[in-house]
Amino acid sequence: MMLVMKFGGTAVDSPDKVKHVATLVKSYKDRGDDIVCVVSAVRGMTDGLLAIADSVRRGDRASIADFVKKALKTHIVIASGAISNKKLKQKALAEVKKTVGELQDVLGGIVLLGEVTPKSLDYLMSFGERLSAPILSFALRDIGVGSEYLTGKDAGIFTDSNFGEARPLMDTTKLRVSHTLAPITKRGAVPVVTGFIGADQHGNTTTIGRGGSDYTATIIAASINAGEVCLWSDVDGLMTADPKIVKGAKVLKEVSFAEAMEMALFGAKYMHPRALEPVMDTKIPIRIRNTFNIKHPGTVITQVPSKDSQRIVKSVSVIRHTALIDVGGGGMVGAPGTAAKIFDALAKNKVNIMMISQSPSESSISMVVRKSDLDKATTTLELSLLGRVIKRINVNDEVAVIAVVGSGMRGIKGVAAKVFGAVAKRDVNVIMIAQGSSELNLAFVVSDKNCERAVNALHDEFGLGKNS
Repeated sequence: MMLVMKFGGTAVDSPDKVKHVATLVKSYKDRGDDIVCVVSAVRGMTDGLLAIADSVRRGDRASIADFVKKALKTHIVIASGAISNKKLKQKALAEVKKTVGELQDVLGGIVLLGEVTPKSLDYLMSFGERLSAPILSFALRDIGVGSEYLTGKDAGIFTDSNFGEARPLMDTTKLRVSHTLAPITKRGAVPVVTGFIGADQHGNTTTIGRGGSDYTATIIAASINAGEVCLWSDVDGLMTADPKIVKGAKVLKEVSFAEAMEMALFGAKYMHPRALEPVMDTKIPIRIRNTFNIKHPGTVITQVPSKDSQRIVKSVSVIRHTALIDVGGGGMVGAPGTAAKIFDALAKNKVNIMMISQSPSESSISMVVRKSDLDKATTTLELSLLGRVIKRINVNDEVAVIAVVGSGMRGIKGVAAKVFGAVAKRDVNVIMIAQGSSELNLAFVVSDKNCERAVNALHDEFGLGKNS
């Protein structure tokens, strides 16, 4: 079977872990599978690159020099410990030093300009994966597995020019990726591809969003018609709730693509929300597994889950650090285009609206945004619309969004009553409610201080602590 395996940053942040990953890949090769690996940056590297971009803007050369020195040391230690063969180790270290040298040159050039553009930031952000991929590739060669390392750009991932959140142009990408990777896998070697990275029509390096290695894995899987995608992380799979909030949270054995999409959008941290798009129209299943607990089968995401895995509710998700903005005024009633003006003003200032609810009277609209966007959102509304389109703006910056997810809710009477009844029994007030016509999720807003109590109440009410 052709498998695409993605390994996150926690799987490659030490020599022993890199050796473990290489051995894991070899075990699949030994049973006759063809493998394509996708690898993330070493844990902390992407955050470090983001932080150093701020240092560049300030012209803080000391911080930049310190970062480059630490990045070089980190990757030299990992490569030196993960690779035994002297010649392979020398080649790996030479590649690391060459890439860090390029990083240093790029940072020096951007400092002189004193400006970090979206285009230059994408180029800068690509270095994390460009350092980890060669190390894993040489570690595979060290244990007798043929391997080549490629950036996503080299592999053929072709995107638009929306730097920071580029979208793959799938028709061209499929042709390029299959043409590039097929010769490598046919001769029995394992391509190790950088996650997160692509290139636009001009050859500029682009990135496909934080956590984009999952997305890269499914893009490649759709391009080469893989039998399965395996997202190896540091958790056993998708869970019925956040185990930090619910002690009895269980790993879900099987979920549908639609359910997984809702769970990802509502805070399941172990999967990129867009990662499902390339494979949703195929029969390629996605499996989420724990790199360090390979005995656990993980969670399978598939088009049509088996009947014994179907439940009314599969999980209870929560998004914290959010704020509720309520705008209103009599002038909004019966005035066409009011909502469009509000959302357009926010969109132009890059404020993402996570959830919307409007009263039937049309006199108010409530919106949930991330707390980090709150100042920008309120300033935009005050400057653009207050006193004309809207008369008042009310803000509550201590709220959490709770989402009950499950395809079994569709067409079932009384689910909402059960949800709000369970929450009411724990003395939790619901501030705002939203449910789409798909009935895949029921989302509502509560005060952040009541969030954990509400999640536990729902987990108990729907018996999610039992075998899932």
